[in-house]
Amino acid sequence: MGEAGEGHGITHRLDVLGFNCPVPVAKTREALEELANGNVLEVLADDPETLQDMPLLIGRGPHALLEVNKEEGEIRFVIEVKA
Repeated sequence: MGEAGEGHGITHRLDVLGFNCPVPVAKTREALEELANGNVLEVLADDPETLQDMPLLIGRGPHALLEVNKEEGEIRFVIEVKA
């Protein structure tokens, strides 16, 4: 997980490109548990299953899915951390 800074006030970035489910969802869950309320996490993935799995993960908790964008095989999720 790295630092970021553009659009939606992104504060952290998680690159799970090249990983298949359940790794992207598991890594996202871990990252969300470590981040403070108000942080914004950008997740970069390329496994098509994340388009279904990531909204399910976010829907189970307090966090907000701000954006989902698929472009040229890369999927970008922007998630606001809410405690």
